[in-house]
Amino acid sequence: MAADDILHLEPHGVDTYVGSGPRYPWGGLYGGQIIAQALRAASMSLGDEVRHPHSLRAYFIRPGDHTEPVRYEVDRLRNGRSFSTRRVMARQAIGAILNLEASFTGPAEGTSISRQPMPDVVGPEAAVDDSWSDLFDRRVVEGEPGRGEAHAWLRFRRPVSGDQAAALAFLSDDVPTDAVRSLLISPEETKEQFESVWFMVSLDHTVWFHEPSDAHDWHLYTFSCDRVVGSRGLTAGRVFARDGRHVATVAQEVLIRHRRS
Repeated sequence: MAADDILHLEPHGVDTYVGSGPRYPWGGLYGGQIIAQALRAASMSLGDEVRHPHSLRAYFIRPGDHTEPVRYEVDRLRNGRSFSTRRVMARQAIGAILNLEASFTGPAEGTSISRQPMPDVVGPEAAVDDSWSDLFDRRVVEGEPGRGEAHAWLRFRRPVSGDQAAALAFLSDDVPTDAVRSLLISPEETKEQFESVWFMVSLDHTVWFHEPSDAHDWHLYTFSCDRVVGSRGLTAGRVFARDGRHVATVAQEVLIRHRRS
């Protein structure tokens, strides 16, 4: 699948759209793909309104199957003077695979303040190429095991047509599990050894969009995991443009399980 196809949806009745995605290297559909298309479906239901997403919250219900299309059903919860709210259910033959709610608003005047500066890490040219997809570049800033931190530079390799907020949402699902692994892994373990014992999947995902951004440019995705309890790890992160602007905030809870022998 080309980068400009990842957000492509075909209308299939009123407020219903159909999309598809490539196979995730670890099997099934990449969660960021489903989130991005669900957000795109919600945006398409706005019609001619000039409103952009300021937040989304999604729950992963079942793994997606890359061999069949995904049906996105949009519920228009509210069209207000300042905000529009949408719910999107993503379905396949097995049933619902994702539930997403998104809120949209128009341009507004106001103060722009950011308390957290971009971390002082090496740029993408000096980071480690750890790309797993031909859709986007992934350059990882190697960190210390046990700190629960993960930093990665991400950008799409080829043009993505349509909604840049949805494109950012696509990439935002890539780094959170790295922060969980960073907290749990021991200094004596390699990444491969850790992943041979444990597997992790996303449970829910939240994004707050602060400023417009272009997913074709390098952005630093910086995450930390401060809490693991039972089989769940909570991560929080920020997305910075290369010029230091804090363009989005992300939170995700991750399920951690022993692999079956």
